[in-house]
Amino acid sequence: MDAFYASVEQRDNSDLRGKPVAVGGASRRGVVAAASYEARKFGVRSAMPSVTALRKCPELVFVKPRFDVYRAVSLQIRAIFALYTEEIEPLSLDEAYLDVTENKMAIPLATQIAEEIRARIRAETGLTASAGVSYNKFLAKLASDHRKPDGLFVITPKMGPAFVETLPVARFHGVGPATTAKMKSLGIETGVDLKAQPLPFLQRHFGKAGSYYYWIARGVDERPVRANRARKSIGAENTFFDDLTEFEAMRAALQPILDKLWRHCESSGLRGRTVTLKVKFADFQILTRSRSNAEAVGERGALETISLDLLRPLLPTAKGVRLLGVSLSNLLADDDEVSGSQLTLL
Repeated sequence: MDAFYASVEQRDNSDLRGKPVAVGGASRRGVVAAASYEARKFGVRSAMPSVTALRKCPELVFVKPRFDVYRAVSLQIRAIFALYTEEIEPLSLDEAYLDVTENKMAIPLATQIAEEIRARIRAETGLTASAGVSYNKFLAKLASDHRKPDGLFVITPKMGPAFVETLPVARFHGVGPATTAKMKSLGIETGVDLKAQPLPFLQRHFGKAGSYYYWIARGVDERPVRANRARKSIGAENTFFDDLTEFEAMRAALQPILDKLWRHCESSGLRGRTVTLKVKFADFQILTRSRSNAEAVGERGALETISLDLLRPLLPTAKGVRLLGVSLSNLLADDDEVSGSQLTLL
């Protein structure tokens, strides 16, 4: 979906149409959950602190999120998908992979299915969606971002490898800011640079992810669309450009991680009884500490308190901290059914 939360707000409130809109809190510690395309022209992005967003765009209009509405619209869209295939792998409320190799309409062209789905979404919800069509998940994801908003792009098997070579690695799904910076330090800035690296080199520098990077640089991705995947945990983590050594710096660094995780809790309706803190040190040693509660964590403040309680006993440390993460498991949905695989948000 195109700027999903913000587009829903503009659809439902005509006064917001054509204006730069941010869904989120305008307070000093607020964070942008979604930005309209009018706001994106000023450099406003999701996960950006609200104070930064306002500096970039003083005319920015903040709207409180209505996750119940977003969930309802998401279910409408999911129902449209289900008219064509049962092979649906949701990534979030506003994005999913569909395998239409065998589809309910017996339509031979995936592009035609994408066009029909986009038209149905517009007719039934009043919103626009962008679609990427290709022969694997990695390329379909790249294609879906290529002509946003309200676009459709197809990457054929003949186009795939050459298309990947021309792109900056920062555009690759699964390559975040920290990995982009590390790749740049190794002289890897585009797909063709990545393709030039031998597999042992990538595995040495990026561990298990090295194999993934090696193959996507060649347009190869064998991951299947996994329908009805149950989530066992939800989590967020961040790798820092500079190692952290002081507790207060770590407390500050945890805030956007907790915000990201809690936004997903709010949007999905999931809550968890077990909080797990992940700490990766400068020497790549990883420690995890967990605490389980009798009831699910019900508010962000409680999540922060538990996370900091888990962090304090690990300090002081002579080693710097290069990554922090927080996850929730033993999940419960709004209807109190246990939900279930790890969803990485950062």
